Amino acid sequence: MILTCPSCGTRYQSAEAQFKPPGRNVRCAKCRHVWFQPTPELETAIEPEPVISPAVPETAPVAALNFGAKTDAPDVVEDVEPPPQSRGAAFAQSVGWLALLVLLGSIGWASIAFRETIASVWPPSASLYSLLGMPVNVRGVALTNISYKQEYESGQPVLSVTGKIVNVSDREQPVPEIRVVLMDDAKRELYHWTFDAGVPTLKPGAETPFTTRLSSPPADARNLNVRFAEAGDSR
Repeated sequence: MILTCPSCGTRYQSAEAQFKPPGRNVRCAKCRHVWFQPTPELETAIEPEPVISPAVPETAPVAALNFGAKTDAPDVVEDVEPPPQSRGAAFAQSVGWLALLVLLGSIGWASIAFRETIASVWPPSASLYSLLGMPVNVRGVALTNISYKQEYESGQPVLSVTGKIVNVSDREQPVPEIRVVLMDDAKRELYHWTFDAGVPTLKPGAETPFTTRLSSPPADARNLNVRFAEAGDSR
């Protein structure tokens, strides 16, 4: 095969077997220019040039290329390296994959960190978060420290229920009514009532206590359920 220096036009004769895919860098023994020479199979088809015999004089002399070991001779074929264009494309592809991973990671973090906000805007997502073991409080307020005790006043039993309402969100939330349900051993409802906690809203992180009392509760009452009232609950 014939190699032609793209800088000074000097031509060289070399064995094709020395150029394994994808090719290798070649340095001109005359002008020291280095270029990437692909294997013959990868080169674009061009009209073949006449093979120049070393015995025939040329304007630029035919120089033999020394492949392999490093020597002091000027005609050295350098170690194979990918062309600069290939390295640039690989770098760009790596940067693209890294950017995609960062984007996906950011979306995943945001979907967890702001799940309550997401659930408030799109309520069906609350069920998905629950399946993933991350229950979401769509209301933004929660009932805590629920306790009850039964006392006697004027010989009559009185059930007293106490607790706290806490704003667990990052914005001010309305405080809904609270519903108390009394049930027997079989969890059948015996009695219920609904009451207002006394505050219309709570700021982020704020809390307020509540107390509700019921005179002469059902004698069969064994279980107590305290929750926020729903729109369809009966009074």
